[in-house]
Amino acid sequence: MGGPAKTSEFIRLFMAPGIGHCGGGPGPAPGGQLEALLKWVEDGQAPDTLLAARRDQAGKVVRSRPLCPYPLVARYKGSGSTDDAANFGCSANF
Repeated sequence: MGGPAKTSEFIRLFMAPGIGHCGGGPGPAPGGQLEALLKWVEDGQAPDTLLAARRDQAGKVVRSRPLCPYPLVARYKGSGSTDDAANFGCSANF
């Protein structure tokens, strides 16, 4: 289909570690997928990341992570809370 650069023009895969097939599990759950898809289809702006969040019973976010398009993965930048998505970036999985 033209290799990774060409393929990413029309399809992207975002893996959500720790989340079951239909939801649930100990990992941060992705959100905003439909909005990201609509923005891509209607405005031509493909998502570079999706945000995933784990919430406590009161609904407060206790952990967040960026979900990166495969084959990239979220990597800790080395400073700040490991529970905050802002402290992670997408990089190759080596």
